[in-house]
Amino acid sequence: MFKWALISLCLTAHYDVSSGQDKVEQSSREMPASEGDQVILRCNYTTTDQNLYLFWYKQLPNRSPTFILNKYTFGEGTTEDEFKERFSATLDSTPKSFPLTI
Repeated sequence: MFKWALISLCLTAHYDVSSGQDKVEQSSREMPASEGDQVILRCNYTTTDQNLYLFWYKQLPNRSPTFILNKYTFGEGTTEDEFKERFSATLDSTPKSFPLTI
């Protein structure tokens, strides 16, 4: 079994002054999987902001975070080249979720 020691981070950012009510929750920080399996890392957020900027990063032990991708409420966002083939995320404002699919 392949276990990727991935600590992934789902982050939100916006340019308004925050009222302190913004929150991002990730269901799990690490998931064991067999090589080739599809894995979905869940991320839910709470905010009153309509212009969201959400980001996924990966962080290996004793390393700095590495940018994977981001999405915007109004726009496409970006995915780093090394992650384009296997990583994707959909920003869904109705259930306020931003799952990362690997």
